[in-house]
Amino acid sequence: MIGRASIGYPWIFREIKHFFNTGQRLAEPTIKERVDTCRIHLHKSIEWKGPKTGIFEMRRHYANYFKGIPHFKEYRMKLVKLDQLHAIEEVLGEIESNFANLEAIY
Repeated sequence: MIGRASIGYPWIFREIKHFFNTGQRLAEPTIKERVDTCRIHLHKSIEWKGPKTGIFEMRRHYANYFKGIPHFKEYRMKLVKLDQLHAIEEVLGEIESNFANLEAIY
């Protein structure tokens, strides 16, 4: 179950470790952390599989990285339609700036 929870939410491992060490819940990742991690994943995917396949296979992960963000559908729809890295980077930048002040997501 933890493996499945980590798909699109790799912060679960640090949250579990923190809880076992302190007995307290760790703050959820910020929008910046989510965007940064998504960018790293995108670049590693392209590095590993090439630009076409790497970008195409990332489409399934965007919804998981940004799960729980209100009114996110418009951005998800943009991300899954784009096939150029620079355009995806622009949308990720928009997400980071437009949702920067968002409090807790879950």
